[in-house]
Amino acid sequence: MFAVLAEERSVSRSASRLALSQPAVSRSLQRLRDMFRDDLLIRTASGYEPTPKGQRMLSELSAILPRLDRMLAGAEFDPTEENATFRIAVTDNAAQVITPTLCRTVLPKSKRVTFQFLAWHDGSLEELEHGRLDLALNADDGHAPERFHREVIYDDEFVCIVSKDSPHTKRITLKQYANGLHIGIGILGGRQTIPEQRLLALGYQRTCVIEVPYFVAAMRCIPGTELIATVPKRLMAGEPHNPRVKVLEPPPELTGFRYLMIWHPRVHTDAAHTWLRSAIRETCTFRG
Repeated sequence: MFAVLAEERSVSRSASRLALSQPAVSRSLQRLRDMFRDDLLIRTASGYEPTPKGQRMLSELSAILPRLDRMLAGAEFDPTEENATFRIAVTDNAAQVITPTLCRTVLPKSKRVTFQFLAWHDGSLEELEHGRLDLALNADDGHAPERFHREVIYDDEFVCIVSKDSPHTKRITLKQYANGLHIGIGILGGRQTIPEQRLLALGYQRTCVIEVPYFVAAMRCIPGTELIATVPKRLMAGEPHNPRVKVLEPPPELTGFRYLMIWHPRVHTDAAHTWLRSAIRETCTFRG
């Protein structure tokens, strides 16, 4: 009722629109004034005008009412009509692979949606559990609890980056890899979990003499050193050619991996979150 009054700026027009009597609309307005301890709407020469509190209330209703209408009608989320902010935890890999494409493909069609991509950390899954995150994007490293929903959004594999003058050519063997000096990219517990897991399963452990938080930083450390950086192939494909490094195939034992989209069951059927997951799928399948 308040939203209609604010739009019509007239009790009579509001009553007609709401199919109520004018006294009923006036009584409803008075109850709202008593409840909020504010006039909310004041009469002027040109009709009712909202007070500052009334204006804030109207702003809140403009965001809430479309969502209520959608919930009642069972309609899909419309990013051109509804405001929404999505908080998404991503690793360095996902941030560099997914977000540039999202900016070119999804954002132009969803101008009322805000995406907040946040750095993945040890507590990201807990934040997803408690609703402080809407979605998480991470490699399938076995850490996501079974109670969460998950979906593979793309497959990837590793490549090894070494200096241009490295004696290694085309491929590094498992023994060479295990005996080499590595740059670790901190994800969970300070190390890349997947390479460590694969090596430990084979009875090997690599030596990381330096750890950095970002893949690009690791790749830029390589020229002129004996170090090895293990990075996702998709990420490397998006980097400009660097004549000071060469890209090698990793040991065949260091097999590929899947990248996941992870969400809590409570948002599984929500229309806005369904749209969000569809937008991420679109981003991951886009070519060009």
